[in-house]
Amino acid sequence: MADMFRRVVRASKFRHVFGQALKNDQCYDDIRVSRVTWDSSFCAVNPKFVAIIIEASGGGAFLVLPLLKTGRIDKAYPTVCGHTGPVLDIDWCPHNDHVIASGSEDCTVMVWQIPENGLVTPLAEPVVVLEGHSKRVGIVTWHPTARNVLMSAGCDNLIIIWNVGTGEAMIQLEDMHPDVIFSACWSRNGGLICTACKDKKIRVIDPRKEKIVAEKDKAHDGARPMRAIFLADGNIFTTGFSRMSERQLALWNPKSMEEPISVHELDTSNGVLLPFYDADTNVVYLCGKGDSSIRYFEITDEAPFVHYLNTFSSKEPQRGMGYMPKRGLDVNKCEIARFYKLHERKCEPIIMTVPRKSDLFQDDLYPDTAGPDCAIEAEDWFDGKNGEPILISLKNGYVPGKNRDLKVVKKSNVLEGKPAKKAENTSPAQSKQNEGKLEELLREVKSLRDLVTLQDHSTPLRTIHCLGENHACGASHWQNCRIRLHQFRLASSQRRSQARIPR
Repeated sequence: MADMFRRVVRASKFRHVFGQALKNDQCYDDIRVSRVTWDSSFCAVNPKFVAIIIEASGGGAFLVLPLLKTGRIDKAYPTVCGHTGPVLDIDWCPHNDHVIASGSEDCTVMVWQIPENGLVTPLAEPVVVLEGHSKRVGIVTWHPTARNVLMSAGCDNLIIIWNVGTGEAMIQLEDMHPDVIFSACWSRNGGLICTACKDKKIRVIDPRKEKIVAEKDKAHDGARPMRAIFLADGNIFTTGFSRMSERQLALWNPKSMEEPISVHELDTSNGVLLPFYDADTNVVYLCGKGDSSIRYFEITDEAPFVHYLNTFSSKEPQRGMGYMPKRGLDVNKCEIARFYKLHERKCEPIIMTVPRKSDLFQDDLYPDTAGPDCAIEAEDWFDGKNGEPILISLKNGYVPGKNRDLKVVKKSNVLEGKPAKKAENTSPAQSKQNEGKLEELLREVKSLRDLVTLQDHSTPLRTIHCLGENHACGASHWQNCRIRLHQFRLASSQRRSQARIPR
């Protein structure tokens, strides 16, 4: 089947796309990439920063580097280091280039605000800590169109959808997955999610109705991890393994999942295939963990629906991969994709280019793409509204706007269902008693203040009239006066009590 992929020659503007790794001085060197056993990409990129999960002693950490900070990275370079266990997944917010979420083995999700010019000191205090999982959190992914909506999936087989702006867990999808969740992905407008699970099922879920709307058992027969992503037209693209451990890719229609639209075997390598999708050009890039190549396919309405385009090959295997959003590409060079390949000790950018002779803007390569503005607010989405991505033109290049700081107004967790404790009613008698105590306290403070002021203006040692008796007191011994004042009041109180007792 793989040979047939290569024999079919068809007209496509992406047929001659070629990849090129940047030179060493444009790479990020001397980075200790994480060795944790987890099949995530370990890297996240946006038009300002590249974030890389790294080895860290005594907890979990990741680097956040400005894109222009290439070359050797100092071992003392500050990290984001608030987790107490290894970081497993990171994801940049699509609506704010300075906000990133991380999931960790410590069972928490943390959301971080990165300073405008990157880190100058280690960042250990997140904007908000989201606690709700009972086991490690391996997947975090932001909603594509709603502000501050974040999905997390853990090894407790639980999916939680958070309102990050309030720190609330709004939706918990329990009892839908009997085993580990391998991947979770939003649809184009964020109305649905699709998941791949260790039980070999692909599920399409309406999260707000907490209902499975479609599922396919044994989408791939092999026991190795699967991946599933939504395409722009609503179809689902999956990668997995056959019963004979051959790597496969398949295309599904969620309205009719009995049979795949298309299925293809690739090879017999055992690295998990990570799919990266360009919704504007309908091109899917497959990066296998441990592979040294990136394969790309165009998805169309014509059979065989998934068309092999080409393969970028290099010598070194990849530990992980970051994928730049379209607005971060150089349109003047006809760059249609950029990857950040993780080696054992460095991060290497790889650019995918369509060869064109003209220097003019290529409209066919760059249709309007999703911009950084959100379509709806979190509250609207949780109320049932959907919003399509707000598109921008790249004709004059993308100019980043001013990002506002992430503000979190913490509320009690709506899922806990605990009513807020009401303030206790105070009776008039109690109020009067409290007022009396307050007045007495204020009088005592005033007398002490007068005493201290008097001693501050006195000579170092003098005789002052204190509590009705001559008392030699230095300025440094005013505490002694305070004790005597207390004793005097105590004695007066006892005398008053005795006077009230009838003989």
